[in-house]
Amino acid sequence: MSAGHGNGTETAHHVVVLGAGYAGMAAVVQLAARVKGLDGVRVTLVNARERFTERMRLPLTATAQETAELSIAELLEGTGAQFVRGWVTGVDADARTVRIDDDRVLGYDTLVYALGAAVDTSGVPGAEDHAYTLDGAQEAELLAGRLARLGGGTVVVAGSGLTGVESAAEIAERHPRLKVVLLGRDEPGAAMGPKARAHLRGALDRLGVEVRAGVEVRKVLPGAVELAGGESVAAEAVLWTCGTRTSPLAAAAGLAVDDRGRVVTDGALRSVSHPDVYAVGDAAAVRQGYGVMHGTCQGGMPTGVHAALSIDRVLRGRRPKPFRFGYYHTPVSLGRGDAVVQFTRPDDSPRRIFLTGRAAVRYKETVTASPWPTYGRMKKMPASGAFWPRGGRFTRIRGTK
Repeated sequence: MSAGHGNGTETAHHVVVLGAGYAGMAAVVQLAARVKGLDGVRVTLVNARERFTERMRLPLTATAQETAELSIAELLEGTGAQFVRGWVTGVDADARTVRIDDDRVLGYDTLVYALGAAVDTSGVPGAEDHAYTLDGAQEAELLAGRLARLGGGTVVVAGSGLTGVESAAEIAERHPRLKVVLLGRDEPGAAMGPKARAHLRGALDRLGVEVRAGVEVRKVLPGAVELAGGESVAAEAVLWTCGTRTSPLAAAAGLAVDDRGRVVTDGALRSVSHPDVYAVGDAAAVRQGYGVMHGTCQGGMPTGVHAALSIDRVLRGRRPKPFRFGYYHTPVSLGRGDAVVQFTRPDDSPRRIFLTGRAAVRYKETVTASPWPTYGRMKKMPASGAFWPRGGRFTRIRGTK
C-alpha cells in the first residue's frame, strides 16, 4: 500500500472520489464498505452540493412536482468515508492533487473521477443565454418557476432523446394551457422497436405535444428558436436537452480523453495515461465489445461499483478484473399515468418484448427509485451492489477473456 500523499496522514492510502452522481455515489459507498476493516485506507467524497440529485426525476422538478430531499452526508454516516462539500476547480494528475473552490488542495493516492456530464449548450448561438437546462435541481427549479408564471404560449423542448420526451410529456400534462413543441433530428423513441415507438408517439399525441422530427435548431433567441432553413418557432420558454459535454478538467489535468472530453479507460476502468485515476459514469469512455458505453444510470452505477472493486483488489495486492456490462432496458415515463419500457439486447438494440401503460409506470418508478436504497444496502452488504448483466458475447472485446 502506498503512503498518503499530501494529506498529513503519511501511513494512509487516500482514495478521493470526485462527484456524487449515480456512479460516484456507487463508487464511494461500495469502496468505503469494503475497506472499512482495512488499516491505512481513507476515503473522501467531494461534491458541490450536499443534496443528492436524482437526475432521472429532474423533469418532475422542472414541473414543480415534489421529490425527496436526499442527504449525501447522512447516507455516508457510519461508512467511514469523509464528505467534503465544494466545487472541484482543478486536478493535477502528476502531483496527485485536487483543488476545491480555488482555495483548498486535497492530495490523493488513488482518484475516482466521476464528475459526469452536462447538457451541451455551446454549439448553438443563444442556447447558453436563452435556454433552460436540466443539469441539476437548481436549473430545473428555474424552469419550473418560468412555467408557473406563463399564462399561455409555447414551450419548445429542443432534443427528441429520452430526456426531451420525458420533459415534454411532464410539461404538457402539468401545464395544459401551454403548447409544447418537441423538436429534434430523430423521431422520438428512434432506438425502440416499432410497437414501443408507436406507443410513445401515441402518448405524446394524447398529451397534445407537437412533434417535429428531422429539424435542427440553429439559433435560440429571447422569444423564439430559429431552425435550419430559416423558419422561426415562437417560444416563451426553451428547454435544451441536445447532447452532452464533459468538464474540461480531465483534459486540463493531462488525462487521456476522447473527442468528447471523456477519460479513456482500460478494462479495469483506469485512465490509460494515469493508472492511479479511475473514471466512471458519464465522465468515462468505457469500451465494450459493442462500442463505447453511453451515459445512463443503468450503466453508470455498475462502473462506480466496479471501480471500487478494482481499487479494493489492488489495495489487497491482487489484480483488478475487466469490466463487462450489457444493457437490458430503456424505460421512459410519459407523464404520471403512462410509460413505455423497451427491453434490449446487451448492445442496446431493441428486443421484441416491451411494456406499456400501468405496468410500465410501475416498472419505471421502481427503476427511478432504486439507486438510493441500493446505496443503503451496500453500506451493510457491499456484495448486494455487485450484480448486473455482463452481456455475454456482446461485451467481449477480442483478445480478452
